[in-house]
Amino acid sequence: MASPRGSWLHLLVLVVAMATFLHALAAAGARRGGGSGNPTAGFEKVELADGDFVVQSPYNVPESQRFRYRDGVRTFWVYKDDKPFNTATHTNPRSEVKIRGHDYSSGVWQFEGYGYVPSGTSGVSVMQIHNEEGAAHSTVLMLHVYDGVLRFYSGAAVEPGIYDRWFRLNVVHDVGASTVAVYVDGEERFSTRVIPSDSYYFKFGVYMQHHDQSSCMESRWTNVTLFTKH
Repeated sequence: MASPRGSWLHLLVLVVAMATFLHALAAAGARRGGGSGNPTAGFEKVELADGDFVVQSPYNVPESQRFRYRDGVRTFWVYKDDKPFNTATHTNPRSEVKIRGHDYSSGVWQFEGYGYVPSGTSGVSVMQIHNEEGAAHSTVLMLHVYDGVLRFYSGAAVEPGIYDRWFRLNVVHDVGASTVAVYVDGEERFSTRVIPSDSYYFKFGVYMQHHDQSSCMESRWTNVTLFTKH
């Protein structure tokens, strides 16, 4: 029979081991960006009106054939052979929203939205931070989808397995520091420095890119919000 002293020592060892494990788990979560944290903490919500969501879609078909807003969900789709959004541009096909009236040139700004990309969609941008018209570079951030992976442009992987699930996307742009950070489901997945410009605005939807495009590209968005702090 084990002595009472031996039992207490065994229990103490188990408690210390469990505490060490929980501490290591918490530290790992902090390194990954806080687990299911709230990237909007400390930010002020920007009130958006329906008129702030301006749809850009192929000029040769009715908007309703490339965009739908129903039950709070905005659905965008476009085909490889679609026209640009107006006759004055030669850019690729798109069906997306430009958030109007909230351009910014200072402070820290954040986009939040819940997105969904159906299986098969590829070769497309689903979210952008766009520079002012006429800037040397069009964007400081684009999030592309290629074969189920969300990427920073067509480079670094931000989130694998993006297909067929709702995900919470937060993109933080610190203008003064010239940095962007991308959070998926509350975890920081990517950050980098960016080339500064004079002013910026947000876009989301589908905008065909230059390689590995699917014949049809689609994304869905709900609860899109902006936040800021100065």
